Amino acid sequence: MEALPLFHRLSGRPVLVLGEGEAAEAKARLVTESGGIVVREAGPDVRLAFVALTEGAEEAAAALRAAGLLVNVVDQPASCDFTVPAIVDRSPVLLAVGTGGASASLAKALKERLEQWLPPSLGPVAAAIRQARTAVAAIHADVPARRAFWARALAPGGPLDPLVPQPDPMAAITAALAGAGEAANRVDRVQIPPDGADGLTLRQLRLLAQADLVIHAPGIPADVLALVRRDAARRVGTEAPADAAGRIVLLTL
Repeated sequence: MEALPLFHRLSGRPVLVLGEGEAAEAKARLVTESGGIVVREAGPDVRLAFVALTEGAEEAAAALRAAGLLVNVVDQPASCDFTVPAIVDRSPVLLAVGTGGASASLAKALKERLEQWLPPSLGPVAAAIRQARTAVAAIHADVPARRAFWARALAPGGPLDPLVPQPDPMAAITAALAGAGEAANRVDRVQIPPDGADGLTLRQLRLLAQADLVIHAPGIPADVLALVRRDAARRVGTEAPADAAGRIVLLTL
């Protein structure tokens, strides 16, 4: 990755916006919609700044950066400490599309495709999941079991498939909990093809994205391991340990 994508909570916090005109107004709207407070002068509590000046932008950015602020200079990616992605808003779900400043048009085109693809119910699905945490934890006491439950519910064709319109997400979760007797543990074997990550099937990619534990043989290509869910546990080996729980994937060459 060329940059680390982060979601910054701005609620009630001041954000500096320097400049006038459409570019400055657009940044001010973005800050306000995110819950931040637009200020026009740097203060001790200000940590982020947008500079939309027609003249002296680089000098202003350098002074703010020296004062400890992270700075975004409009239309000058090389002068930015952070860039603003194209945003798909399905609150509380947010998708950010960034190109590292290479092309705002590409980010916009991808955003438009995603807007068409993702159903409006995606936000209510996330809200229902948040609301149902206590109920799910009451039935699935340990973390691997909860992960397995959500993986089954959110899988393609599952009762809470996020890419399918969900008229009543909470009812779907309740129905999924009613079938909680399903086995939480599962072991899948994924054999890496000769062409590595490029040859993986959609099913194999889904298994890597849902795994709680990945056991991989020595010599598995790095581009394959990069596709594993980031917070999944990893071990070198060829067999799952007897006490392993959750969704387990065995990677072999």
